[in-house]
Amino acid sequence: MTAGAALASALAAYQPLSATETTDVARLRSALAGDPWDRSTALHATASALIVHPPTQRVLLRWHARQRAWLQVGGHADPGETDPLEVALREGREETGLTDLAPWPDATIAHVAIVPVPAAPHEPAHEHADVRYVLATGDPDAARPEKPGAELRWLPVAEAWSLTTEPNVRETLDRVHRLFV
Repeated sequence: MTAGAALASALAAYQPLSATETTDVARLRSALAGDPWDRSTALHATASALIVHPPTQRVLLRWHARQRAWLQVGGHADPGETDPLEVALREGREETGLTDLAPWPDATIAHVAIVPVPAAPHEPAHEHADVRYVLATGDPDAARPEKPGAELRWLPVAEAWSLTTEPNVRETLDRVHRLFV
């Protein structure tokens, strides 16, 4: 199995919902020819999730100091990881301490967005082809930041939408809102 096989499988039935997303998915699919998770490439895959508590229709945002923005949880695949849903689940558990996370309302991709990442002392500017899921918890009070400065906030979708400045995150929030109603 190739490094991109699980990602290709997840993308096979996915239908983008906008012209921008259609372009982003096409760029991600083109990265499948190599290792889409290879962090040394200028465009590489990441996986993330918007964590929700369906009974209260709240979402969880995390402060990301490097991006200086309130975003969903997520990140890079660890060595040997190739399944985007598994990456999103692991990142969600690590960044929130929530141990009961499960795909909601199902295990399909919720959104694909290519996101620019600014240069840092240890790496040049690059892009993340972020594959996003929705994960639910039944125990929102158990959420704990993974480290100081990585604050977590449970918010109604409208408040989360106002708090984030990222248009692609707002699009993900819009999609989750439609799942709630």
